[in-house]
Amino acid sequence: MTYSLRPASRCLGVSIVLLACFFGLGGCSTTPPDGMTAVTPFDIDRYEGKWYEIARLDHSFERGLQDVSATYRKQSDGSVEVINRGFDSKKNAWKAATGRALFTGDANRASLKVSFFGPFYGGYHVVALDQKEYRWAMVVGPNRDYLWILSREKQLPAAVRAQLLLQATQHGIDTQKLIWVGQTRNDG
Repeated sequence: MTYSLRPASRCLGVSIVLLACFFGLGGCSTTPPDGMTAVTPFDIDRYEGKWYEIARLDHSFERGLQDVSATYRKQSDGSVEVINRGFDSKKNAWKAATGRALFTGDANRASLKVSFFGPFYGGYHVVALDQKEYRWAMVVGPNRDYLWILSREKQLPAAVRAQLLLQATQHGIDTQKLIWVGQTRNDG
């Protein structure tokens, strides 16, 4: 006697696709969290280049990484290439991921959607920025579970750090859960 797995595997495949769509639609919002506004005016030409991750909320895709940086490069089609890089001390190796970001509206507003996984995009919203020098930024994702504090230097002045922590707290972010990222290695 032989059994066909085709109908069961087809059902499993359909179930996986439906689950992916369900989680994709619910978990990949490209709008800022309620009560938060993306920075305006915003100049992608000034934002381009390398940023060091000073602090973040924990997520599986960055878990255990130190010396994390993000490099942004404007592309000729208006998109932005995003290269995230960090050092995994357990594997004693650098890890990198390349993504694509698109403005969700006017390019004068720091509200983008970014994808590292094909057609699935998540929100990337700069909600605080040193608009004079573009030396530091605070970025949120689609909800209050995503936050990054970035700097052009490996260290952030204490006064700026305190200001950003206060602003994050006022926006309902649990700053006690922030991971302060070590920036001790050379850019290997």
